[in-house]
Amino acid sequence: MTGLMRISGRLLKPLFAAIALLSGSIATSENSEQTDQIELSAGFGSFEFANWSGPNLPVWTYIPVSADPKTAPILFVMHGARRDPERYRDQWTDEADKGRFIVIAPEFSREDFRGSRNYNLGAMFDRESEELRSEKSWSFSAIEPIFDEVVARLGGQQTDYTIFGHSAGSQFVHRFLLMKPESRAKRYLAANAGWYTFADLEIAYPFGLAGTPADEDALKQALAKDVVILLGDQDTDPDHSSLNRSDGAMRQGPHRFARGQAFYAAAKKLAQDKEWEFGWSLRVIPGVAHSNGGIAEGAYDLVE
Repeated sequence: MTGLMRISGRLLKPLFAAIALLSGSIATSENSEQTDQIELSAGFGSFEFANWSGPNLPVWTYIPVSADPKTAPILFVMHGARRDPERYRDQWTDEADKGRFIVIAPEFSREDFRGSRNYNLGAMFDRESEELRSEKSWSFSAIEPIFDEVVARLGGQQTDYTIFGHSAGSQFVHRFLLMKPESRAKRYLAANAGWYTFADLEIAYPFGLAGTPADEDALKQALAKDVVILLGDQDTDPDHSSLNRSDGAMRQGPHRFARGQAFYAAAKKLAQDKEWEFGWSLRVIPGVAHSNGGIAEGAYDLVE
């Protein structure tokens, strides 16, 4: 019976999406000059975000019909290297229904954010000069204003959010943690990253933090935050097609599962050596390889 209910839910979701889309279309036609003020509706949706210094960003949304949009927890879901946020959002909808939280999946397209440098590395450094760019233009700098707009469109009361990323999205999340210590994220979920920026001020970015604005105070703040490193215990293929095999990455371990454990262990040791507060934890999800959907099933309870 549980399986039938799960399938039925998936079949009903396109109907809810169509109703939401129709409602949005009617609202748009009645008030075409105020489209940026349209509220987010239950079910599947999207809007274009423009209120920041970078390119306009499509933002894909899902609001469970059972959730109160004014108070429900908000989860940012950061897509991987394929730049497919709609698929990432869709793989979280069953879990959002169970947890009654809102899914927000911004899109950093290949056209506007070329390569890993401009998405999961934060667009921090200019490609030509290698100089540090203005912080307001970093890809990391889109998250907080997107949150503000989402809350405004919901007419919501939310004051914080959880941010999740898988693969390249996980790289985005843990670097966002290190580079944006004053964000309103209450919990960071970093799943199956291919490689990491270690909390080390002596190693050059992107494998460490040398050359970035991060300092010891920023590290202390980051290590005290609520961070969960999520790892599928089957994500152990050393020859995976998208695995970074550069010297810097290989020093972190032979595959994603090993690299994630090394990243967590190094952060824990630093906190212990410095006698700093350490708020991180590690969750291993059995039977899951490099799968956003598999991680979602094993981690949705962490959204609050």
